[in-house]
Amino acid sequence: MNISRYRFNKKGAFSLKDFDPSQTGGFRDKEEARRLLQDNMRRMAELQDRFYAQDREGLLLIFQAMDSAGKDGAIKHVMSGLNPQGVQVTSFKQPSAEELDHDYLWRIVSHLPERGNIGIFNRSHYEEVLVGRVHNLPLSQKLPARCMEGDLWARRYRQIRDFERYLDENGYTVLKFFLYISKEEQKKRFLERIDTPEKNWKFSSSDIAERARWNEYMDAYEIAINETATRHAPWYVIPSDKKWFARLLISEIVIQRLEKLDPQYPEVSKEQKAALSRCRRQLTEEEKD
Repeated sequence: MNISRYRFNKKGAFSLKDFDPSQTGGFRDKEEARRLLQDNMRRMAELQDRFYAQDREGLLLIFQAMDSAGKDGAIKHVMSGLNPQGVQVTSFKQPSAEELDHDYLWRIVSHLPERGNIGIFNRSHYEEVLVGRVHNLPLSQKLPARCMEGDLWARRYRQIRDFERYLDENGYTVLKFFLYISKEEQKKRFLERIDTPEKNWKFSSSDIAERARWNEYMDAYEIAINETATRHAPWYVIPSDKKWFARLLISEIVIQRLEKLDPQYPEVSKEQKAALSRCRRQLTEEEKD
């Protein structure tokens, strides 16, 4: 699959007006996409096994989206075949009192994956320039007056770029996914949550309040993507009106990046091979006894 059409890594490269959230990349058959997703999940599991054994790199997957765009489902379906021992999933909610007593990256750093592991962020430090920008949350963050002067948002974007470059230079690959859903599809999914008793728990009246600020959020996403898309930490804009295509595309992006990293099982030294041979002889002798 050609994923370059969904990747943005230079400032000014992305405009929501030029992007169709209902597109399916030429796929028309949902069942075919599901079969390919199953193949990709098996391939991803193979690559993850080598990635975990190599224990050199860290992979961070960041998921951002409007409510009902399918973040939870994408994480569940795409990553379900991975070894949970090497995967860390973190969902970032509204900051706690303790978190507000630190800088906004403090809680992010504490949840970075270990080397050899895949970290998955359901929301992330980007909440600072998305929800934070729409609701002007820095006003409640106990920042000193000198930190509120000038262009606060320009500094936030620069800080995020610097942070992600720091991660890249220390062995972390960062992939950022914006699951882009249309306003019409969100309405459809909200109504389904309201009309289906088993899904009522997913819906909150606050979702309607946030939906009323749709245009503000779209502006915030567009600016954030343009300001923070870089070569070492690109944004992938995922058309998400069709969940089956979004999941297939995400799996393809992750696989292609893992294949580019080309993880390998650690080489065994002569001494280690000799030790293995001794252990094998001991085990064989036990069978004779």
